[in-house]
Amino acid sequence: MEEDCFGDEKCFSKPIKTLEEKWKLVPAFLKVKGLVKQHIDSFNYFINVEIKKIVEANNRVTCDADPIFYLKYTNVHVGNPDVDEGFNISKATTPHECRLRDMTYSAPISVDIEYTKGNQRVSKSGLLIGRMPIMLRSSNCVLSNKSEFELAKMNECPLDPGGYFVVKGQEKVILIQEQLMKNRMIVEEGKWGIQCQVTSSTHEKKSRTMVFVKGNKYYLGHNTFTDPIPVSIIFKAMNITSDLEICELIGVEDVHKLTPTLEECHNQKLYVQDAALKYLGTKLVVKRFVTAASRIKTPADEARDLLATTVLAHVPVEDYNFRLKAIYLGLMVKRVIEAQSDEKFLDDRDYYGNKRLELAGSLISLMFEDVFKRFNWELKNTAEKTIPKIRASPFDIVKYMRSDLITNCLVFAISTGNWTIKRFRMERQGVTQVLSRLSYISALGMMTRVNSQFEKTRKVSGPRSLQPSQWGMLCPSDTPEGEACGLVKNLALMTHITTEVDELPLIRLASNSGVQDIYMVPSFSIHASDSFLVFLNGNILGVTKTFKRLINTFRLMRRKGYISGYVSIYPSYLHRAVYISSDSGRLCRPYIIVRKGVPLVEEKHIQELEQGIRGFEDFVHDGLIEFLDVNEENDSFIACYESDIIQKTTHLEIAPFTLLGVCAGLVPYPHHNQSPRNTYQCAMGKQAMGTIGYNQKNRMDTLMYNLVYPQAPMCKTKSIELTNFDKLPAGQNATIAVMSYSGYDIEDALILNKVYSCKYKIQSNLCSIFAFSSVT
Repeated sequence: MEEDCFGDEKCFSKPIKTLEEKWKLVPAFLKVKGLVKQHIDSFNYFINVEIKKIVEANNRVTCDADPIFYLKYTNVHVGNPDVDEGFNISKATTPHECRLRDMTYSAPISVDIEYTKGNQRVSKSGLLIGRMPIMLRSSNCVLSNKSEFELAKMNECPLDPGGYFVVKGQEKVILIQEQLMKNRMIVEEGKWGIQCQVTSSTHEKKSRTMVFVKGNKYYLGHNTFTDPIPVSIIFKAMNITSDLEICELIGVEDVHKLTPTLEECHNQKLYVQDAALKYLGTKLVVKRFVTAASRIKTPADEARDLLATTVLAHVPVEDYNFRLKAIYLGLMVKRVIEAQSDEKFLDDRDYYGNKRLELAGSLISLMFEDVFKRFNWELKNTAEKTIPKIRASPFDIVKYMRSDLITNCLVFAISTGNWTIKRFRMERQGVTQVLSRLSYISALGMMTRVNSQFEKTRKVSGPRSLQPSQWGMLCPSDTPEGEACGLVKNLALMTHITTEVDELPLIRLASNSGVQDIYMVPSFSIHASDSFLVFLNGNILGVTKTFKRLINTFRLMRRKGYISGYVSIYPSYLHRAVYISSDSGRLCRPYIIVRKGVPLVEEKHIQELEQGIRGFEDFVHDGLIEFLDVNEENDSFIACYESDIIQKTTHLEIAPFTLLGVCAGLVPYPHHNQSPRNTYQCAMGKQAMGTIGYNQKNRMDTLMYNLVYPQAPMCKTKSIELTNFDKLPAGQNATIAVMSYSGYDIEDALILNKVYSCKYKIQSNLCSIFAFSSVT
């Protein structure tokens, strides 16, 4: 069989042999990653890595009343779940006990501190500062890495996926939240016309900076300034005083477009940095709370600090060297100018490469960081009030360390679902929901649900429509009917959500692959025709002349296992840039690598998998399979089946049925159905009565629907076996007998006639029986 030819491409004489058993990679993937593993991975990353970073960033408390006094956190540790039995006695607990006793399944957060007590320096370890609700099956949970027998002894169902919390006896799920990505430029139509906005997000600050065109001038808008500021004045304040250099940083061929903007400096008589900073000082929003430190500063100093730390907060500024920030601002202006002349430069908000998914770990880390800062602020206030009053005995800060503040905040957030973070003006409702225990599959479906931040009441089709970028990442069928249609989605079977990867090895690899440091590149060559800008997680890393070599090096290193398998790199020919991403919340999925028209996974590898010699991770480490995110998929040529492979093909699907989610996977032969029928079944499949778990007789649910004799489905799909739905089934196999003599076949019913002729007596009696049974 000859393949279709593309251009002058050489055709294959033989089709590639189909790997019949390659779908067995799916259970291997689910064993390692699991359907709810993204929640667990995210929470593990928070309690093992991120909580240490948060405490390290806010590790010192001082006070103005006593210059000698300080409190320093040297370490933080989240322990194992326990329950307080009174009289300072605590004992280990299990999730089942917490469900029965209406308690919170939580573990102590303890810190090691060093502080001054009078003139002495004191160290203490293991001090309790609060309690952290623990996610089931996470690294600190008693259920992790336990056998079926051990789980049975703890009254837990071995098929229960975990990934939720038990708070005040209720099972609560933190739903996956869909967000527009941070630290990236988004060019779109705005109030005044084309605008380029960046939502900067760091541990210290979250702010939105906007560059837009009004009339024929370009302005920078930020909520710390009373009015939009012409970008030329911002450049002068960043010490880019030459008009020629401003034009070079923006990199526009037609300089006349910038003339009205540049004239603003001359109109205001601003020619040097100091004059521009003084002008910005007059445009600052008045602060509500004035600290002692800010009273000393002049408005010009305030403006300089704001430019360094708040405007484009994610772009680092060291020793007030604004060069990198000026290059970034120039690029924002360039994007606006390009989008004015050509609509293809506008970004699509609904495209999944521009989205990030927030998981339980990142949401709890936001909440913990906020409450930990409040905890330290209260300690500082206490020290300032108490130290001047105490004369007799030295002041001991440990007596004032209350553990209930952090505990109550975290428990309140998870139990109510209200995420309120005042620093970032973030107020979200319904972040957590009670885990639906109608059936086993409804609980599993809820764990893979994705919530959009879009208002459900707005009648807009854009965010609801099925995006091509959702292919393989989100289930095309599993969405509710009505106002939430298309806004509430579910993950597909093999979707993985990334956690953060360290940037340092990537920076080193990029510089070794020919990326010139951005500080070393002259202004005129940044936007040269043969230069490609290199971005790492939204920040400009440098410039490269050999972008294909850079991409090939990164992909080779990823396949060899020298850098993380979840790092993505892809070129944008439109923006003349290479984007490297290692941040958390990206949707990705595994593909078999195809080299020179041949898939790298062979029959022998599948046999090794069946024998238990190989695991899924081994396929990734050996460079046979790799994870691609939405952006990198655009730079790949993916075949669905072996018969589709041509010379250009770069990847092969592992199993096409993994495009569907958990609930859509229950439908047998879904490709023979009208599309809405699959959507209806996704909603109804969760409501089918059955069993919720092996431990259902030991549970004390207030409401439970149980079917006494549920049956395993006769017609199974591969998804049913992979999700263990055949072990905890819902519903019964319908047995239908239809004998129509003369009647009308309408959409979902039969109208039968009762015939009185003796000749047809037997048939007519049968007909009446079936007619009766269909009515009942």
